[in-house]
Amino acid sequence: MPESFRKVALVTGSGARRIGWHVAEALAERGYALAIHYRSSATEAAETVQLLQARGSEAAAFQADLTDERAAQSLIQQTLARFGRLDVLVNCAAAWQSKRLEDVTAADVRYYFETNTLSTFVCSQQAGLAMVKQPEGGCIITLGDWAVERPYLNYSAYFPSKGAIPTLTRTLAVELGTRNPAVRVNCILPGPVMLPADLPAAERQEAIDATLVQREGSPRHVAQAVLFLVENEFVTGVCLPVDGGRTIYAPG
Repeated sequence: MPESFRKVALVTGSGARRIGWHVAEALAERGYALAIHYRSSATEAAETVQLLQARGSEAAAFQADLTDERAAQSLIQQTLARFGRLDVLVNCAAAWQSKRLEDVTAADVRYYFETNTLSTFVCSQQAGLAMVKQPEGGCIITLGDWAVERPYLNYSAYFPSKGAIPTLTRTLAVELGTRNPAVRVNCILPGPVMLPADLPAAERQEAIDATLVQREGSPRHVAQAVLFLVENEFVTGVCLPVDGGRTIYAPG
């Protein structure tokens, strides 16, 4: 690849300091130019761009409500217009909230599918088709949830939207890889990697005890997995749990 341009990464949901922010920071440290996406965190996104630029990285912020198909398509188009190419897409934007099954409505389920599943599909579809046109291809990473294997209570509207992500990942890996073998699509299934700061000590310890590694996860662990999937050109269509073993372990 000519050295006249830098590789470009778009990380959705990376304006505020959540998982996407840490993923964007890790990619910037690897020399990527960053497209920072946000929905409503305009101030935080601007601060993120300033921080990355101060560290010598090229970065720009883009606003989009990804539940709007045209807005999601426009996000990819704006990124391409600004940077000239797109090498990595990491779909970190997501929503989740607990709700008792008795209180869940069809609107709740629809909301999560639009926010978590459809937005991931549209962004990945549009980014992937752009990557297909690049000789170097590109890499797309989706984010599911470890607990789709063992769902816990009060998230019945949320889990179906994340349960669709592994199938979406494999489907797009085939669709895009057959068009350009240099385009890869993989999935990360995070576990307890960002426990709330105000979580009671007993509940925090319970989450730690539920892992095989007996330690708390962090967004850094997800960022490390992203770098692995981006840099290993012989991996596509896989779902990688980053959960401390919770998928395979049920204490007690």
